[in-house]
Amino acid sequence: MHRVFQKFIDLLSSAEDTKAFSETMAETAAALDLSCFAYLALPHQLDNEPLVISTYPANWAARYLHNRYERLDPVVIRALQNPEPFQWGSGLSTKSISRAQQEILDEASQFGIRFGFTVPIHDGHGPIAALTFATDQRRSQFENCTNSHARVLQLMAMYFHAHVRRKLARDRRIGGVVLSPRELECLEWAAQGKTTWEIGRILGISRHTVAFYLENAKAKFGVRTIVQAAARLAASGRLRDNCVKTLSSTYPKG
Repeated sequence: MHRVFQKFIDLLSSAEDTKAFSETMAETAAALDLSCFAYLALPHQLDNEPLVISTYPANWAARYLHNRYERLDPVVIRALQNPEPFQWGSGLSTKSISRAQQEILDEASQFGIRFGFTVPIHDGHGPIAALTFATDQRRSQFENCTNSHARVLQLMAMYFHAHVRRKLARDRRIGGVVLSPRELECLEWAAQGKTTWEIGRILGISRHTVAFYLENAKAKFGVRTIVQAAARLAASGRLRDNCVKTLSSTYPKG
């Protein structure tokens, strides 16, 4: 697992577009015998389409987006409600779902998506995202892998999401100040109470480099502390209030 994870990090660091991100996760999933995957990031505005990166059958992915199934998908709804990873699919007990939701699952099964393991990603930066590994039937090997490596898969999902946000996000202008992708990302993680060491581990850079980016962000905002910079970020609507509260308790003196 260590070699798989290290290669995943290496590939992720060099990925620059959707195709490269898809290939990175596809190769990692194949190494773990996890079949296909789908990453879905909900949009900030309800009318916009979600960002989807996946190896699901193209016809199903297109149908899913065209019909805006993410608004009703019981897997997405569960991911919204709970940040813990979970298994779903045939043979597993589920909470009551509507007929329309069951029809979505039935449609997915026609494309070989019958059983899965989903990692919700609640990062406090806005709408949630989720990473799902799926297969055409319930297999002991699939379940053993997801059960044994659930936390590692959760960490992979966070890494994947962080890199996708940084490299594919379009809007980095905060109150007239343009932050670099790294400056914005480091500040967002800091606003959740992450230390420079933790941010470095998530992003694959040193704690000193994280500190450098945070200092740049403070300078651009013309403020003296990380808390003040996070407050500027929160005022733009990019953060939730509880993120700033968390930051204040973690860095009381900036």
